[in-house]
Amino acid sequence: MTAFSSPDLADEFQISSFDVAAFAAHALRDWQSLAATLDHTLLQPDATAADVLRLCQEAVHYRFACVCVNPCWIALAHSALSGTGIAVGSVVGFPLGASLTHCKREEGESALRLGAQELDVVIQIGTLKSGDNATVQNDMRTMVELAHDAGARIKAILETCLLTLEEKLRASEICVAAGVDFVKTSTGFSSGGATVADVGLLRGVVGGRCGVKAAGGIRTLDAVRDMLEAGASRIGTSSGVAIVESYMEQRRAVESYVTEHSAATSN
Repeated sequence: MTAFSSPDLADEFQISSFDVAAFAAHALRDWQSLAATLDHTLLQPDATAADVLRLCQEAVHYRFACVCVNPCWIALAHSALSGTGIAVGSVVGFPLGASLTHCKREEGESALRLGAQELDVVIQIGTLKSGDNATVQNDMRTMVELAHDAGARIKAILETCLLTLEEKLRASEICVAAGVDFVKTSTGFSSGGATVADVGLLRGVVGGRCGVKAAGGIRTLDAVRDMLEAGASRIGTSSGVAIVESYMEQRRAVESYVTEHSAATSN
């Protein structure tokens, strides 16, 4: 099971190490590579079926890595994306992480049965803060085994805004030991989202042992660039279309300037 966002990107890197600068440069080399790092996300409680279908259409058009929807929309998204190669992702124990492990397992089983290929699972935050590492690890390992048996990926949401530095370090090691494919910063529904400092910290802990997903409050191309350059290998955002369009606009502006400058120089 690879920890990277797309086969094209994954092929250039070894799991045993992670070259942050090289990955960021690769992801930012063109709009297609950028889009392949983005999870196109819609987790708002008032999202409608029409909103989910539009999300899927956008994902196919831009070739995002994944669409991430609430569990009630997995079947619809799976149907809309059938045959496109775009993965369906969903959330488990969301957004608090305080569900019992067997409840998370049942939720995960249902999600996988409906067609989810990636599960973003919130860790037991309060249990971690209580120092019960074994329970946190067993909770996540249960989900890892379930997902991997079905050929799916697991992203462990740490909710970094609620953790101390020591807890972020400990949570990352626990999740790597459990076998997750990604550690993820945030749900986007707590007191804060992804920060460059937290992404860099998580990458520093996990190295190349798993991916790092930055999520929560990432709405601009500059923010995406910052997260990639800090060590993220996947970005969760509800602003994927605007981000990719911004990238294209900047590239067009650069190309127009180069063309005009070349013409002026030759005259």
